[in-house]
Amino acid sequence: MSGDKRRFGFWNPTPTRHTPLEDAQGIFASSMIAALGLALMGNAGLVASGTAGVAFVLHYHTGYSFGLFYTLVNLPFYILSLKRLGKAFTLKTFIAVGLTSIITEIQPRFVSIDSIHPLWTAMLAGILLGFGLLGLYRHRASLGGVGILAVWLQDRFGWRAGLVQLAFDAVVLAAAFTVASPFIVFCSVVGAVVLNLFLTINHRADRYIAM
Repeated sequence: MSGDKRRFGFWNPTPTRHTPLEDAQGIFASSMIAALGLALMGNAGLVASGTAGVAFVLHYHTGYSFGLFYTLVNLPFYILSLKRLGKAFTLKTFIAVGLTSIITEIQPRFVSIDSIHPLWTAMLAGILLGFGLLGLYRHRASLGGVGILAVWLQDRFGWRAGLVQLAFDAVVLAAAFTVASPFIVFCSVVGAVVLNLFLTINHRADRYIAM
């Protein structure tokens, strides 16, 4: 019985490492939280930062599925992830992106919000995405995106990863003016700030050592 518990992760004899079951529940729960944040943004017509922002812009322009665009936009970054961060991280990230895309698409069938102010949506969605990303980071996964490219460019050319990320987000938010009003773009910027502040304050490796 104790062998089964150890195998399936109900009892972890090594507290500094996650079992497969712990990773599975962490990735699923984090993807659900992130998907709720993205669904709220889409409901309010907001644009996220990173590759999710690109997917939102394409979704608003064409009317096609956000989840589909989100999956496709992230595909090139898996190659870099595989080279830089290894197979386990890439596989878990691939699963997280796929889950988040699917849940975002089916969530409107189960959750309906009649009215919510865009600025409040931006702040709430930023916090939800922050929680989702934080949970994924703690299980050695992510929601893909330009962050992987930014790290590679920093190592290859010496470009600051933070500045690369900032430049990418600036381009995405500038493109948002083609599909949204200035106020909606402003709210989108607020959401991005809330998200990044949340991660800056809470994502510290020295406070969480399990892998």
